[in-house]
Amino acid sequence: MALRALIFDVDGTLANTERDGHRPTFNAAFEEVGLDWHWSEKFYGTLLQVTGGKERIRHYAEKYDPTTRARPDFEQLVQRIHELKTRNYQRLLAARTIPLRSEIGHLICDARTEGVRLAIASSSKRENIVGLLQANLGPTTDSWFDVIASGDVVAAKKPAPDIYLWALKELGLPARDCLAVEDSAHGLAASLAAGIPTVVTVSDYTMHENFEGARMVRHETDSLSLDQLRLWHATAGAA
Repeated sequence: MALRALIFDVDGTLANTERDGHRPTFNAAFEEVGLDWHWSEKFYGTLLQVTGGKERIRHYAEKYDPTTRARPDFEQLVQRIHELKTRNYQRLLAARTIPLRSEIGHLICDARTEGVRLAIASSSKRENIVGLLQANLGPTTDSWFDVIASGDVVAAKKPAPDIYLWALKELGLPARDCLAVEDSAHGLAASLAAGIPTVVTVSDYTMHENFEGARMVRHETDSLSLDQLRLWHATAGAA
């Protein structure tokens, strides 16, 4: 059974965007709207159990700042924070301060060269995904991907399988012909629920999570080549 497509998560998988990108730009947005919120590097790791930026803001307000949550303009505030955070994040990307994780760029290029289709399945906004790819691999990199399933294309976030099911539909491929690359237990649960064999590349925030069901678990310093992914995919087909 041939590997026909790779479907990548983005945050924590392609790059350490959560720690080095999203977290500091959230903090800058909080300051801009006059909130005294500050998400430390360690604390932000606990917030990643909530998938989605706007969902994370709502969760934090409900648990730690009920006064702000009770504001009549709270939903408008959430939108404003997220808009400012996205603008700040785009500036970081434009400055090329968030590199892709080791070997991920080579993997994407090798897959494209050898005819393995590429896709994205992420809760991140499309402009953030495209900005990360273009900043690291060139101005037309987003065109390398047949499908970019992003942000709000589905209502239910990971660990629900919806975004992977949407990506499979757009690819026109069965799950067994694809391999997902994830970094978190939530992402793994989503891809497995969609029937897609999955390799996990753990990040600083996810190294202690449970990855039962993954075809392979790799750390950032481990190699990750297209030949390895083909082997693990073939093993999944034989299982």
